[in-house]
Amino acid sequence: MIDDTDRKHLQRCVDLASEALDRGNEPFGSVLVSSEGEVLFEDYNRIGGGDHTQHPEFAIARWAANNMDVQDRAKATVYTSGEHCPMCAAAHGWVGLGRIVYASSAAQMTAWLSDLGVPAFRVRPLPIRDVISDTPVDGPVEEFARQVRALHVRSHIR
Repeated sequence: MIDDTDRKHLQRCVDLASEALDRGNEPFGSVLVSSEGEVLFEDYNRIGGGDHTQHPEFAIARWAANNMDVQDRAKATVYTSGEHCPMCAAAHGWVGLGRIVYASSAAQMTAWLSDLGVPAFRVRPLPIRDVISDTPVDGPVEEFARQVRALHVRSHIR
């Protein structure tokens, strides 16, 4: 169930995705929130320099592993503009982070990019649940998916 708190953090993710795009990266943004509702870490995609592992969800997993204890990681929520790729889902699972809430799904993004004539990615976009099985996952959230789609269109039409 998506509530107003979820919507607030998803909007921040979309804003971060827009910032990423403005800085020459792909439009993805993510936020890590504690069980008490405190924003602990946020980041956006940074692959513009050529390192395609610089995803915000992966940065969150690294930050959480270095700055949170196991119990707090399990109770935290990761919000993100796009469903985790397999690399990021695995990192999320390995460090034991809790719930994931995403604005747009990997399937949606695949369809959008295909419609724009963008070649398929080298790494298959798998659903999070195909990579990790013990994590609560909510998404997509259509009101934000529309915004994310517009960012991807802008990214590939420029």
